[in-house]
Amino acid sequence: MTRERLINTALLLGLLAVPLWAWVADEPFTITLATRVAILALAGVGLNIALGLGGLVSLGHAAFFGIGGYAMGILASHAQSFSPLMDSPLLIEGTKSMPVIWLVAILTSALAALVIGALSLRTSGVYFIMITLAFGQMFYFFAISWPAYGGEDGLSIYVRNDFPGLNTLDPIQFFGICFAALALALWFNARLARSPFGLALNAARQNPTRVETIGLSPFRLRLTAFVISGAITGLAGALFADLNRFVSPTMFSWQMSGEIMVFIILGGVARLYGPVAGAALFITLEHMLGGLSEFWMIWLGLLLLLVVLFARGGVIGLLAGRQVAHD
Repeated sequence: MTRERLINTALLLGLLAVPLWAWVADEPFTITLATRVAILALAGVGLNIALGLGGLVSLGHAAFFGIGGYAMGILASHAQSFSPLMDSPLLIEGTKSMPVIWLVAILTSALAALVIGALSLRTSGVYFIMITLAFGQMFYFFAISWPAYGGEDGLSIYVRNDFPGLNTLDPIQFFGICFAALALALWFNARLARSPFGLALNAARQNPTRVETIGLSPFRLRLTAFVISGAITGLAGALFADLNRFVSPTMFSWQMSGEIMVFIILGGVARLYGPVAGAALFITLEHMLGGLSEFWMIWLGLLLLLVVLFARGGVIGLLAGRQVAHD
């Protein structure tokens, strides 16, 4: 077992051990912090497919995060008010079922990623960054001007949604759901990176001209990766909204896109568990330093600067060395 795999295993076990200890010690707030880490790491895993494997620097992934959140909020709010989303020509009702909400969040986020990617991927470099940012801001301002679902005040959900056989209001059980989703996404990312598609995508990132000469389309490879990335990020958005029982336009903001990217940079771009390490470090700093000063992000910025200058592989790269492990 390589050093990076040992670090990855320790990270996953640590993320599982902290809430279990908090459950025994009756510290529900600590369980909630660990749940936030798992959900935000899941969003980072989604972006890492586009960024780490495809080399696509997207500043608009908050669009998919927000779409997932609003998919949860809209379906749950209609179920809570006993009013259908649509009654003609088809009757479409709201739901409190997590699996159904997740399916809707994944499909709507994937569809949005397909449209945004098909337009954005015709550009590259800084133009791609700015177009994805513009799409994210379009969704942000649309959500602000959408009074049916709270506008800029957001939308509150009074009771957390249901999962068969579990009490989702119990913090440790809801953490288990989010942890399982993260573990499944990490497993999928590892398999994807080692698959023929993942290898072709990596080749398109390094030398698209050579990929074209063997009959593959770099555009289609990147678009597929972008859609998968958006779908996973949308699932994270639905879980995040369920955690808070609240959804607002801030989920679409460019700051949210920036935070998801910070997780990856801190942990290590293209490192399988980079988003996990980055999200854990971010939430820990927010919790420990946020109570001392409202300007705690100054220290986060300093840490990010040090990582960019002296640890290009992020925290995991600094500890594990240059070799990248995909499983």
